[in-house]
Amino acid sequence: MKSQRPAQIKTFQQAYAFILKAKTCLIFGSKTSDLPSLWDVVDLPGRQPGQPGWGAKVEAVWAWKNELPAQFPDEIFYGKLPGGLAVLMCMEHLRHVHYPAHHRPVSTCSPLARRAFELIRSEPHTTAELRKALSPSGTISKSKADSALVELQVTLNITRSKAAQILFCKSGDQVWDGSAEFMLR
Repeated sequence: MKSQRPAQIKTFQQAYAFILKAKTCLIFGSKTSDLPSLWDVVDLPGRQPGQPGWGAKVEAVWAWKNELPAQFPDEIFYGKLPGGLAVLMCMEHLRHVHYPAHHRPVSTCSPLARRAFELIRSEPHTTAELRKALSPSGTISKSKADSALVELQVTLNITRSKAAQILFCKSGDQVWDGSAEFMLR
């Protein structure tokens, strides 16, 4: 059972410190995981009646999930866990625990995931560009294309770049070099 953590995070710096301390956390909570979530520890108001927008809590968590790995690429990784849950984790945990336990060679992935990998290997693509390239005639559903991308993320073969919505992959022996443009195998 997941232990209850008091909601106390109000700033970007506090969120950064929480992730480093927790080593791994979900972006949003999940009934299927015992991992802590950033959502559960952020203490900002939700959307108030009559107020435009999502509210301070949603806006902060949504922004921080992208900004933390962008501002601290040598320290924080954004990825997907089995089941597709979005996660933030410290790079030390990624290198020494998560990667050895969860990486699978792309050759073991589904045929559609392997096709997506080859497209990404040739050049970076946005998610929308990949969906179109995987199914120029529209015969492969958005859901199937997205599932192939999640499969590649879960198996640690691709990750999002610092630039939002662009996916990269890299072949080679060097694994998870936080200073590299591509944080992929």
